[in-house]
Amino acid sequence: MSSKVKYYLLAFYKFVNVENPEVEVKKLKQFCDGIGMKGRIYIGEEGINAQCSVNDGQKTALLLYFNTHPLFNNIPDIELKSTQVPDHQFPKMIVRYKKEIVGLGVVYNASEIEESKFKISIDEFKNVIDKGNSSDYLILDMRNNYEYDLGHFKNAQPAGTMTFRETEKYIADYRAKSGDKEVIMYCTGGIRCEKLAVLLKNSGMENVKQLDGGVIKYTNLHNDGNWLGNLYTFDDRVSTFIGDSETHTIIGKSHYSGDPAETMYNCRYSICNKQIIANPKEYKKHFGFCSEECFDNAIQDLNIRNIEFDDLDYKHIRNQIKRGLGTFEEMQILVSEHLKGKKTLNFKEKVFES
Repeated sequence: MSSKVKYYLLAFYKFVNVENPEVEVKKLKQFCDGIGMKGRIYIGEEGINAQCSVNDGQKTALLLYFNTHPLFNNIPDIELKSTQVPDHQFPKMIVRYKKEIVGLGVVYNASEIEESKFKISIDEFKNVIDKGNSSDYLILDMRNNYEYDLGHFKNAQPAGTMTFRETEKYIADYRAKSGDKEVIMYCTGGIRCEKLAVLLKNSGMENVKQLDGGVIKYTNLHNDGNWLGNLYTFDDRVSTFIGDSETHTIIGKSHYSGDPAETMYNCRYSICNKQIIANPKEYKKHFGFCSEECFDNAIQDLNIRNIEFDDLDYKHIRNQIKRGLGTFEEMQILVSEHLKGKKTLNFKEKVFES
């Protein structure tokens, strides 16, 4: 009897100067498609950044490809940040050129990244949290607010950002908060902190420590309850359970009610697309919209995403309008009557603010 196929989620990066990234994109895309793996890999002048799912054979082949590559060999922690998953976690394979492999708004070369590195090991960081002496340390979670709200390390403070590119305008706040404290920052897998170290150093905040390997490496090595809540991940899981029945703590709060919740959703109004935490029943009860404003706007311009609990095909409706098979006004009336007949809760009731 054949054994069950094992799948792994890989999250890795390497800052290395790449002279011809488009050439590397083409070669790697051909290789990845050839072995049938799935995920997202970005290559640019800064290096490579990847999240992908692979089976055992694909993993072996991918590691061999990188280990024999003149630029992408010796990528840190591929194995240590590997997580077993039940199946592929991406719908398809994307390999693309990106000027920045993680978007901060500025391109750094490999030497700038290397010169700004000041890592704290997983075990050293664990010791800091275990001691719980917040008067000596400022722990900064350099992910976005919606990621922090879903889960974070004990005693960590949020970066305060909605997007990574906003970070620079908060540096003065970080400096004020830190005072005489030693500053430790972390992110999901480490890549954002690598670039932030250069930005912070250039802004006068030197020797800010970066958690080596980020949250993924820590939680793969330690199931100790120091991580609170779920982890936001950039794959089909989105909200990833951390720990077990003994160590897991729910800290997420529903966007609608403030009740404990750990499922991430997007507002169905595609212009908004806000990421919110909610219980499945509450999200469905609000028909997938985050607010009364988005509900009303969606009816006005029909920018509504299809979803499994709504049997109306909005993409088809927009295509019908484009093809002249119905007027915008006719379709607007159809959508309005449909949604207003389905909505079961008044949005004017207070929406919880975290």
